[in-house]
Amino acid sequence: GRISPTSRIFFTSTMKPILAAVLLLFGVTSFAEDRPPNFILIFVDDMGWMDLSCQGSDFYQTPHIDRLASEGIRFTDGYAACAVCSPTRAAVQTGRHPHRLGVTDWIRSRFQRGNLGTPEANPTEYVGSPKRKLLCPPNPFWMEHEEITIAEALRENSYQTAYIGKWHLGDPDWFPEHQGYVENRGGCDYGQPPSYFDPFNQPKGRHETLREGIYKLPGRNPGEYLTAREADEAVALIEQWKDEPFFIQLSHYAVHTPIQATDEMAAKYKDSPGATQKNAKYAAMVQSVDDSTGKLLAALEKHGIDDNTVILFTSDNGGLDNKNNPTDNAPLRSGKGYAYEGGIRVPFIVRWPGQIPAGAVSNTSVTSVDIFPTFLDLAGVERKKGHQIDGLSLAEHLTSGGKARIDREDLIWHFPHYRNAPGPYSILRKGDWKLIKWWEGGHELYDLKNDLSEENNLAPESPETVKDFDDLLVQLLEKSEAKFPRPNPQYQAAKN
Repeated sequence: GRISPTSRIFFTSTMKPILAAVLLLFGVTSFAEDRPPNFILIFVDDMGWMDLSCQGSDFYQTPHIDRLASEGIRFTDGYAACAVCSPTRAAVQTGRHPHRLGVTDWIRSRFQRGNLGTPEANPTEYVGSPKRKLLCPPNPFWMEHEEITIAEALRENSYQTAYIGKWHLGDPDWFPEHQGYVENRGGCDYGQPPSYFDPFNQPKGRHETLREGIYKLPGRNPGEYLTAREADEAVALIEQWKDEPFFIQLSHYAVHTPIQATDEMAAKYKDSPGATQKNAKYAAMVQSVDDSTGKLLAALEKHGIDDNTVILFTSDNGGLDNKNNPTDNAPLRSGKGYAYEGGIRVPFIVRWPGQIPAGAVSNTSVTSVDIFPTFLDLAGVERKKGHQIDGLSLAEHLTSGGKARIDREDLIWHFPHYRNAPGPYSILRKGDWKLIKWWEGGHELYDLKNDLSEENNLAPESPETVKDFDDLLVQLLEKSEAKFPRPNPQYQAAKN
């Protein structure tokens, strides 16, 4: 069998020089190294917790992703770091909470900012309206270069690195090639593609970036579907890098709006709707991600590197659920953008043949910030001293099939912005309990073990628990450098 991650690190740092010296005595000048694992992060946009058949859907057909689960470990309580995209994407890259980074809302693309262009620096002044009670911290236009990304950390340790698909973490000077990625194929400031069909643009779009199409992903076959193209780019890089360690983040633009699919694939779902999930075009988008996953698995097997490749599959936030359309997150409440489980709970699956026991299921809560330290530990890469990481390594938990305990009691989220009523919020999950703190006032408290759908707010009957949890939440947010909403003096003046 293959050596464990811990043994791999020991061999690499301790035994290899000794073995090399011994071999040199016998005139052998080279020897086969035990190569560190490859990593593929399949990061889907807006995929909900119930959007896979292995998660319980009776509508979507996802045999290849289901295979990841049956041959690896599936987490029932996997979470995105935020209920919207850019903050989670920043958390994945850095292993740090979005609020520590200052990226707490989705980043506006250049075509969404009118004539503003790219400012000289990110904003620092609080923002607000006389109609709102609170002033909110500003959201940036990019994730700062000073942040250490997972690609930069692995690149320093001889990994090839590639980013394919949606980036959404800043303007051109902050695109993936400036954040540690050797190859960038499609990563730019888009939050969604102009079109899912080659040449992936809007010829009459209101901004030049829309008319140009997706950065570094030029059209090649008119009408080709975007997810298939992204898969082909990944397969080509696997072929190119099969003999050296690599990290590929395949960050699908799917299943984000616009809801577009090939007529042929959508037709497959029109006559067989599920109990609550019925959108045929959305189902076809989900299948496109599954087909892409199948292509990756086939490529890894073809080149004999399947058992040395870690695949992690997850989403940047919960599914878009607008009265069960385009998807339905039930039994979870609500969806993308909201503080409820439907907004933040996502699929989270990890496969590494021979190292992660097949068919394992873990009820341990894990989150986007854990990916960075996990990959570094599995690669045998030391983190920089003094660099604050909020995530925890899942390495031992994974290789034990979910049996090794993760030393963490609490998870936190912070969204200090107005998006949906009743405004800015923060969340604490402590064990099976979940507290939502609304910054305009009020709390909600749920027992997720007995009330996964968050139907019974226990806050009114549990004032002491609410106070204790609120105190802990604020303490944890302060410790991780969160910026809080502030009272708006203009709002008070207007009321008087």
